[in-house]
Amino acid sequence: MGPLHVRGVLLPGETETDLWIDGDRLSTEPIRGAETIASGGWIVPGLVDVHCHPGLDPDGPVPGVAAAKELALVDRDAGVLAIRDAGSPVDYRELDGDPEMPRLIRAGRHLAPPKRYLPHVAIECGPGELPQRAAEQARSGNGWIKLVGDWIDRDTGDLGPTFPPEALAAAVEAAHAAGARVAVHTFSEAALPALISAGVDSIEHGTGLDESLIGELARRGTALVPTLTNIENFPGIAAKADAKFPAYAAHMRRLHETFPQVVRSAYEAGVPIYAGTDAGGGVRHGLAAGEILRLHQAGLPAADALAAGSWAARDWLGLTGLTHGGLADLVVYDSDPREDLRVLAAPARIVLRGRVIR
Repeated sequence: MGPLHVRGVLLPGETETDLWIDGDRLSTEPIRGAETIASGGWIVPGLVDVHCHPGLDPDGPVPGVAAAKELALVDRDAGVLAIRDAGSPVDYRELDGDPEMPRLIRAGRHLAPPKRYLPHVAIECGPGELPQRAAEQARSGNGWIKLVGDWIDRDTGDLGPTFPPEALAAAVEAAHAAGARVAVHTFSEAALPALISAGVDSIEHGTGLDESLIGELARRGTALVPTLTNIENFPGIAAKADAKFPAYAAHMRRLHETFPQVVRSAYEAGVPIYAGTDAGGGVRHGLAAGEILRLHQAGLPAADALAAGSWAARDWLGLTGLTHGGLADLVVYDSDPREDLRVLAAPARIVLRGRVIR
């Protein structure tokens, strides 16, 4: 494919801009012979799903690399040009450089105690093994690891922490020493203090946060990925658990009811918030636009909700924006998505790695 040219209002700014695309790089300087593929509209840095599982579909692990690629392409065709894989039972690192694939930031496999997570998904280990496993998964991924910080405890019939504080702190230290950041799954209130104190880099879901913990996240700069698309599943999860685990079911309903206010409070406190759907974790792939809209409905201004799933998320993950010499990942919309975020569901043009996808 030869050089390309796009013209439109470049977000987050307000200026109509010309961009030229030469391979996988952007230029603000004209390139002779470039084909104009968009003239007018609004140009957005490629969308990001920062909590996505290409190795999972809503029924569980997929059979292999080809199936994982198919799911990632569903996200790509919805405008998601970068994925932070928040844990996958399928090792698909061979796809990292695939020109058809979104940019992949991988976390290796989930780490959880025996029988305290979804079947066949996590590497199961005890507290003593956790730091070693964290270091291994840091090497297996390419920037992150994923801890399971709480899950239902069938002995108590409710959510409970999975690892003791000292094991968590040692695991985070081991991951950081190996050059990886740490994402942690957590729904409950009880698990959060130890996880935050351990120095995790992102709280995934975070339904149990309260005002004091939100303040500590803001102080530390720890990110929150609310996965509001996933949280919509809580009432259904509760209904299935009512007969056997009534305390857990009631807890999940309370967390669902109060979570929009938690997200709003976190935003107002200055906690970094990013858009992740939990695709594969009981959620279909390709729903990033809906997650951004849910962030807005929870209290983020439209521009900040869009940033959480585009330019701010890319910056957080170490990916360039739409600048001279930057990566050639962009989506063009016919109207300003900040005026109506539903526009994000209908991209006019998608360009990934300098190639026109749509």
